Amino acid sequence: MNMKQNQAQAYQKTGSYSGVMYADPHSLITQMFDGAMTRIAQAKGAMERNDIASKGELISHSINIIGSLDACLDYEKGGEVSKNLGQLYEYMIRILAQGNIQNDTAKLDEVIKLILEIKSAWIQVPKILNKDKAG
Repeated sequence: MNMKQNQAQAYQKTGSYSGVMYADPHSLITQMFDGAMTRIAQAKGAMERNDIASKGELISHSINIIGSLDACLDYEKGGEVSKNLGQLYEYMIRILAQGNIQNDTAKLDEVIKLILEIKSAWIQVPKILNKDKAG
């Protein structure tokens, strides 16, 4: 099974939309970042409304997406970058769990901020690769 199929399966397990099978690996990861941030924002709203059941489901879904991102890392090819991302994903999962238990929206905001930082770097990858190919 190739990397794209692994990523698609990981993302589909998170209950995301069906366009995943047609996405290139870069777009798929971008969609996963967006999905995690959406669920976290929704969980924050549920938290503010005191909707405990929805909050828990949405945070759990976010944790699953981040776990899927971690599962997509290629430690062999990615080296130190993959190792650092893996540690950051584990940290985000811990912070989300703490935010859920403590009803702390600031912890959810922290994870959204981290995902935004990673995503902003990630969306630069095709530009860098294309630049390298051009010469």
